[in-house]
Amino acid sequence: MKARAKTVPSQAALIDLCVDAARAYLDAHLSEPVTLHSLSKHVGVSPFHLQRVFKARIGLSPKAYLSARRVEQFKKKVAHAGATVTRAIYEAGFGSPRGLYERANSALGMTPAAYRRGGSGVEIRYSFARCALGVVLVGVTQRGVCAVFLGDSQRALEQQLRQEFPHAARIREKGELKALVAQVIGHIDGRSHPHTLPLDVRGTDFQRRVWAALQRIPRGQTRSYTQLAQAVGQPTATRAVASACAANKLAILIPCHRVVRADGDLSGYRWGQKRKRQLLRSEQRLPGRR
Repeated sequence: MKARAKTVPSQAALIDLCVDAARAYLDAHLSEPVTLHSLSKHVGVSPFHLQRVFKARIGLSPKAYLSARRVEQFKKKVAHAGATVTRAIYEAGFGSPRGLYERANSALGMTPAAYRRGGSGVEIRYSFARCALGVVLVGVTQRGVCAVFLGDSQRALEQQLRQEFPHAARIREKGELKALVAQVIGHIDGRSHPHTLPLDVRGTDFQRRVWAALQRIPRGQTRSYTQLAQAVGQPTATRAVASACAANKLAILIPCHRVVRADGDLSGYRWGQKRKRQLLRSEQRLPGRR
């Protein structure tokens, strides 16, 4: 009787195991100082190799990933009544308040203290309209448009706004945002240029790079997740690219609907595959326009 040949994991599978082990270790040690050397020792590979494959797969270095996860923990801590800013900063794993304050503007969109006060001083005004894709919600801060959501009902879209910006002061406007909403609908219909609107985009450095690359895809064209990963300089970070697309809060203005699978399949879309198909068909009827 012949012995079964042992299955040897592929190089890609080994890299996935390495990165998954590193992520699990970082997630379990958010409140502790973790160096690249100690992390690589735990995983069992060289620091140089770990740094390279981790960034290629996740889109962030281990240090940046750890910092981003700590910011997430900070958000959760201050969401609970009674948690002070200083206490939340240390419990989230930051060695000092300075560590979070240096990242506050890009990570929180405000100071940690303002975030703790429920977004005091950060106000989102929003309004609704009907469009070819159903109902659209447009939200705006003093910086610019921060949300464009698509759906079937105003109630569901308001709930999304609460979930995405739980600590902001949200004020529904009636006629004040009419012109701005009309511009957004113009982008949906292909009658105006999305780059004419000021945007309030908040995310990690990697997400911002992906979103900027999305805005460079011409109207009427598509790119695969692999092509988008190549465009941001990290050709193997397709999963991280897909996650960044899913985190996009500005439908149409940041055209994540123009990203498809390598085989041409539409893949998923935050606001429904039917809307994605409808958008692409509409854009392909207007070649050369963005």
